[in-house]
Amino acid sequence: MENQLVIYNTLSRKKEVFKPLVKGKVGLYVCGPTVYSNSHLGHARPYVTFDLLYRYLTFLGNTVRYVRNITDVGHLEDEVEGAGEDRITKKARLEQLEPMEVVQKYMNTFHRNMDDLNIIRPSIEPRASGHIIEQMEVIDSILKNGYAYEANGSVYFDVERYNKDYNYGKLSGRNLDDIKTNTRQLDGQSEKKNSFDFALWKKAAPEHIMRWPSKWSDGFPGWHLECSAMSTKYLGEKFDIHGGGMDLTFPHHECEIAQNTASRGDESVQYWMHNNMITINGQKMARSLGNFITLDELFTGSHEILEQAYSPMTIRFFILQAHYRSTINFSNEALQASEKGLERLMTAIKTLNELTATETSTVEIESLKQKCFEALNDDLNSPIAIAHLFDGVKMINSVKAGTEKISATDLDELKSFYSTMVFDILGLKVEDAADSGENEVLAGAVELLIQLRKDAKANKDWGTADKIRDELNTIGIELKDTKEGVDWSIKSPS
Repeated sequence: MENQLVIYNTLSRKKEVFKPLVKGKVGLYVCGPTVYSNSHLGHARPYVTFDLLYRYLTFLGNTVRYVRNITDVGHLEDEVEGAGEDRITKKARLEQLEPMEVVQKYMNTFHRNMDDLNIIRPSIEPRASGHIIEQMEVIDSILKNGYAYEANGSVYFDVERYNKDYNYGKLSGRNLDDIKTNTRQLDGQSEKKNSFDFALWKKAAPEHIMRWPSKWSDGFPGWHLECSAMSTKYLGEKFDIHGGGMDLTFPHHECEIAQNTASRGDESVQYWMHNNMITINGQKMARSLGNFITLDELFTGSHEILEQAYSPMTIRFFILQAHYRSTINFSNEALQASEKGLERLMTAIKTLNELTATETSTVEIESLKQKCFEALNDDLNSPIAIAHLFDGVKMINSVKAGTEKISATDLDELKSFYSTMVFDILGLKVEDAADSGENEVLAGAVELLIQLRKDAKANKDWGTADKIRDELNTIGIELKDTKEGVDWSIKSPS
């Protein structure tokens, strides 16, 4: 059966047949996390989405080089205006840590969470701080070509100059007049020619910890620059797919296109793919909005709005049950429905190994397979593929009940198909039934100890309060006092 994958290209705003630049070899770049806080449910969506893409491209016979970056410098608080404090530097100041301690701490948690979700690690995972020289080289090229300017030790991309030769806004669908109207002039930004110009290099303030020497100043690269530099370093000046969340379309990915074009005269990416958001009460789930639930909280049930703990595979199945370009609204009811659906699917796979074959079949296997692959070939339509898998579950249960028959050949084919589709492509796995219960017990125990520590502090029994914190830390549970209360997380194994 020939499988021809069609994907929606954000750049052309239509579905296109996927044709890699080199047959059988795919270059895939996905924007990774800025590691200054624990990963939440919204972060899980892009990595589950592009894990599905990676797995399916591999299934189709391609060799995939998957690059996913770690942002550990340059991501400022106001990412649209390019202003404010560096997010990691700010967290380091608040937690009284070195910036790279913050990076390592939350990178470890991110990796553990991704492993829990059964997300295959990328081929290469470069860090922005490890590619300062490459970013400087891109800046040099942009300056040489006349699309950037230096101002008081900082270097800015000249959007208006670039737009005279190219189209700034081609990815997001914005035009420069609208951007001008909607971009506010910030205090301290007068060194820019225009308020919508973005930083390629920022001169570091005296108190700024993360800085590197350059011909312009001691400073640090702009956030958008790292992906332009690292994607082309590892995938070549032209590569196949660039992915990320829809919220990155502007300004981040728009700026990447501008940087690549300004430095080389041509953009680098063939297909742009963007997943939609996870919402909560109709609003995007985001750290900046404070309405997020961390993955550790989901796995342990420790957030106040959760009615129970949800296993990593329940979360993965919940994400896959919606098309990656549609929104998903979080609710306990939706997660509980996913939990039941996943259990039904896994029970059917177990039942497959208990079926008795007959000489002939009354069930149609090839049609089921074809429908599932057609769904995935249609822009990774995982919910339709899953719906067909549940049609197959009815078939399996009918064979078990004796109302349908299956031959030995068809039974082997069905077992192989479900193993490939469910485990290899969708990336689900069989979980220990005790895991969820153990997580709930753990969460309850930790919350009890947190309350005992709170009572001890109220009674000014500082010794007991410190002992509870230290003993939990010894067994790998870290407490963090915040204005809202006490957060806790499981530390990554070293």
